[in-house]
Amino acid sequence: MLNGIFIFLGLLFIGLGIFLIVRKSLKKNKSGVVNAPKAPVKHYSAILLIALGIASLIFSMSFTIIPTGYTGVRVTFGQVDKRTLNNGFNFHAPFIQEIVLVNNKQQDIKFNENSISSETSERNTVIFKGITITYQINPEKSAWIYANVTNYEAGLVNESLVASAIKTTSKTLSPVDCTNRSILEPKAKENIQKSLDEKYGSEVVYVNKVVINDATFDAEYDEKIAKKQQAQIDYETQQIENKKNIEKAEADATVTKTNAQAKADALVINAEAEANANKTISDSIDSNVLQNKYYETWDGKLPTTIVGSDVTSSILIGTDSENKVVTETTTTETNED
Repeated sequence: MLNGIFIFLGLLFIGLGIFLIVRKSLKKNKSGVVNAPKAPVKHYSAILLIALGIASLIFSMSFTIIPTGYTGVRVTFGQVDKRTLNNGFNFHAPFIQEIVLVNNKQQDIKFNENSISSETSERNTVIFKGITITYQINPEKSAWIYANVTNYEAGLVNESLVASAIKTTSKTLSPVDCTNRSILEPKAKENIQKSLDEKYGSEVVYVNKVVINDATFDAEYDEKIAKKQQAQIDYETQQIENKKNIEKAEADATVTKTNAQAKADALVINAEAEANANKTISDSIDSNVLQNKYYETWDGKLPTTIVGSDVTSSILIGTDSENKVVTETTTTETNED
């Protein structure tokens, strides 16, 4: 824009100078003096204006302002300077030098018209469409790009290079991964960057992002994929169900074990209590208690049979009214004088 201002001023000054010269010449010719000697017309002011105009035009061709996001490449008689020019005001020699701008912003190149046909790792045909590559030229390599790449603005990242990198990517992926953009796109970006580095050198062009909008198979294979995905979903669902059943079985087993342990503990406690009670009863029984028990159950009939030869101890056997045998052990205490 600043160049345009100086060009405008230069043309304006030159036009004013020419106007003053023509005006004074016309006035001189209309003076009406016949055969009068012609005196030279002085046009100092007009010549000054024309000189300023020419200087302004020359100055407008002596500098270039490089905007943000761009770098400059100085070219002298077709020879490219290896040094890249940074943003701002930059001088160059008029008529023999020029400064060419190189775009260093992120740029998108889209391949929407043509599709890319490739294969998966399982040799299934896959078609990729709607591919967009976002790339950026390293500012330090702008002069090299301009000097060595023909039509770099359109052909720096070309379709054949992108297609080759995407085909290399798809052949390493399964059919399922080829349709998963979170897996496909990063690997495609990696392979495209590798191809650019091999072609131009490292750190010349950066691939910032790869977008692949569509990856399709034929109808038959789509059906196979759908069945496989459904089988995977069913398997995962069954695994979850199995896990729930195992957890429930473990919980039931724990409850059963706890209940069994509680019952066993109760039986032990009852057995210990019964044993203690029997021991207490056994310890409390003596001959007097037995004799009292006998008298409580005796019906008043004397025994009819005595078994035993010991005088001090004998067994009396008798029958009650119901023909039941009644036995008793008697003990005779002998008093020693």
